[in-house]
Parts: sequence; structure tokens; C-alpha cells
Amino acid sequence: MIYQRIEPSELLSPFVECYWIVDSEGDREVIRQKIIPDGFPEIIVHYGDTYRINISGMWVTQSKQLLAGQLTHYFSLENTGVSGMIGIKFKPTALSELFGLDMSVLTDKVVPLASMVPSVKIGEVGLDSLAYFISDFEEQLAQKIPVHRGVCANAVDLIIEKNGMLGVQELQEEIGLSERQLERLFKKQVGLSPKFYSRIIRLSYIFRQAEKNDYTWAKLAYQGGFTDQSHFIKNFKEFTGEDPSKYQFDHEDMANFFLKS
Repeated sequence: MIYQRIEPSELLSPFVECYWIVDSEGDREVIRQKIIPDGFPEIIVHYGDTYRINISGMWVTQSKQLLAGQLTHYFSLENTGVSGMIGIKFKPTALSELFGLDMSVLTDKVVPLASMVPSVKIGEVGLDSLAYFISDFEEQLAQKIPVHRGVCANAVDLIIEKNGMLGVQELQEEIGLSERQLERLFKKQVGLSPKFYSRIIRLSYIFRQAEKNDYTWAKLAYQGGFTDQSHFIKNFKEFTGEDPSKYQFDHEDMANFFLKS
């Protein structure tokens, strides 16, 4: 299985976190995987066979061009044959800034791309045409770059910079907005509250720390800003569905790839 991350151009880096590729190299074995919230919305294009998704208790076959909003909980995903997909992982406010989307509509949703962003045109897709795909996509995005970035983007940058360990009051003081104004902006441009979004970013930070393989649960809890180990375990299970002691941080799968990328 190929898992690859590609950096965006300097021009698009304020809006695109990265491009990623998952390719089974022709293997058709059906594998059920868990997807865990990572704090970034995405456009996903399948050039292989379709996938099935269970995000609300029912298995549904996806279309080949998708838009995924913010997640509040894990969900299951499985291939129906050969896996081949390219993803564009956006900065949290980018879809709102570039396309004017209300991100609250997309929370816990994975929908056909054309239903929300019909202006995006997807050309030839595949490993052999990857450079062309990215170049063409960035050319489309470049035409939509706003003159100024909003205050919500600055708030998100602060949360990520602090690895999710930034209180709402401290964030308000840094940004100069009331709690109500901040909540309203985050709901529309991110799809989550500042507090909930911070929890997701803190989880991503913990995954990066666990990747170093030099940790205890007490140490991870402390580094993640949790008051005690039990609080950390409860938070971890809420997002992943598993106890941290049983989670396979070094397993090669999509959840670990997305969270550590």
C-alpha cells in the first residue's frame, strides 16, 4: 500500500495543508478501516474502485469525487476493490474562504463534490498524471484566493500553533472577539466550536508524540494538557473508539497516516 504526502505550492500553502495519495498497487483485498477526526476538511478523488462508508450507522457506496467536512467522531470505511485516491487536505477555513461554503452544513458529512462546489473541475487523475492534476487544481484555486484572510483563520492558526492547548478566553484576548462572535465565526467557517476544534488538534498532537515510541500514558496525558490520565483516556476513546493502550499507533493505515501527516 502506498501512503504519500505532497506539499502544496507556496502560493496555495495558506489554504492547502497537503495533497495525499493512497494506492493499493492493484491489490483488491477488502479492508475495513477507521477514520478519526484530524481537523481538516478535504476533497477526495477516487481513480480506483469506489469505497463504502458508514458514518451514520448505515453503509453507503460513495461517489468518486467527494467533499468531506469536519468530523466530531470516528467512522468506518472500506474499499470495494482496487484502492486509488488523491486527497486535497485543506486548511480549516479554506473552503469557506475560497468557495464561500457554510462549513456547519458539512459537519460529519461526506458528500458528492459537485453538490457543494460545482465550479471545481476534476481532470485526468492517477499516479502517472499526479503532477498535472495538482498543477491544474492549484491553477483553479489561485483564481479564488481572497485579498485578505479573515480573523477566524488567524484564530485557527493560533490553536494549531499551541497544539490545541489554548483556552477560549486566551484565544478571545489574542483575536479581540467576544465568545459569541468567535463561536459564530467558527461554526460558519470551520464547522466546529473553538473548544471542540482545539480538542481535535490536541489529539493530533498526541498521535505525533506517540509516533516517537518514547512515552508512557501519564507522559502523553501531561504533554497533551490533560489534568489526569483518566481524562486523557476518556477523550481518546471518544474520538477513536479505543483505549489508548490497545490502539496500534504504528499500524500502517489511513487513520494513522492522516493524523500524522
